[in-house]
Amino acid sequence: MKEMRPTAGKVRSALFSILGNICGRSFLDLFSGSGQIAFDAYGRGAGPVVSVESDRARHAAIAAKAPEDLICLHMDVRRAVARFAKRGESFDIIFADPPYRLGWGKEFPALIAGNASVLAPGGVIIFEHAAEEEAADTAPLGWVREDRTYGGTVLTFYRREENDQSGISGLI
Repeated sequence: MKEMRPTAGKVRSALFSILGNICGRSFLDLFSGSGQIAFDAYGRGAGPVVSVESDRARHAAIAAKAPEDLICLHMDVRRAVARFAKRGESFDIIFADPPYRLGWGKEFPALIAGNASVLAPGGVIIFEHAAEEEAADTAPLGWVREDRTYGGTVLTFYRREENDQSGISGLI
């Protein structure tokens, strides 16, 4: 099992400050780990909120603490994203905090681009990664990107240019 590295409080605070009011917006927390991001989103009124964690023990810990209407899935992120796309499910906000330095900087944006319907029109993807791990460029896909750095952590925001109605102030 990979060591869990929860999102630092400073980064979490910045994330939700950037997102602003998320009340009523659907939220997908991939690589959920401790579930803290999903719990924070839920506490700020996002809904529905879905947590995806592949580690059985971590998933069980999240499910044990989760309110009844916070959806906790125990599955691989690749399988979950493909499943959401196949079922026509989409999210306004997708947050991903994969294990650092395992190649997700290139793989994750490609996974989402290949299943683009999981991001609702006007939605935003936030990809957390180490500063030394570059996230993939999605400009050829027509997506815009902005990086925000907090010490050794970077939050990379992706959104599609067309029909953007995200309402996220100051983002890109």
